[in-house]
Amino acid sequence: MAEELWKGVRERVSRLADRVGPAEVFGAGAHGFAVEPPLTGDAVEDAERALGVRLPEEYRGFLLEVGAGGAGPAYGVFALNQVAGGWEWAAKDTHRTDTDRLREPFTPQHIGGRAIEPLDLRAPHRYDFEYRGDYESAYGRWADAFWHPDRTAGAICVCDEGCLRRYWLVVTGAERGTIWRDYRTDGLDLAPLFDVDGGRLTFGRWYLAWLDEAERR
Repeated sequence: MAEELWKGVRERVSRLADRVGPAEVFGAGAHGFAVEPPLTGDAVEDAERALGVRLPEEYRGFLLEVGAGGAGPAYGVFALNQVAGGWEWAAKDTHRTDTDRLREPFTPQHIGGRAIEPLDLRAPHRYDFEYRGDYESAYGRWADAFWHPDRTAGAICVCDEGCLRRYWLVVTGAERGTIWRDYRTDGLDLAPLFDVDGGRLTFGRWYLAWLDEAERR
């Protein structure tokens, strides 16, 4: 079961608070290696009913065995909290998950169900245009496509790396359970994460890789 993956992890994270200085692990100054209390099975099931999705198994196990959120990669994992009328991830507006769209398949190369032309995701350059107005129009069309909310439907924004850099956990569709990097603020498109051997990073592998590295430090 996915819960087995997380046995002892909460304790490992807690020990880091006494063993590792905040300056030694990026983001630790923000989360202090503190983890929210785990959710109960009933709470997770209630959240899934409210959100209309079954959460990926590794993430589900994390909520049950480690915590609702807290210490983790970068500035930590956003906590899943119960709020009036349902459940949501605690994050500022720029990092909010659209909980109404989690049931939709994650298709980052599509908008409105239609494939995006690859060229539409390449930022236009000012010097490719004779007139500034033509460049500004082209840039606006690019930005609309590049940042379109359809591109992250079906995924949870789980982590903030600062400066609008984010990480998404796919909930619905063929990419379910995988982590995607969002460096669009740097002009880099959404992309899945891979390990050194070329394997895709799931939530569990992503989190535990962070923990192993923090312990090495």
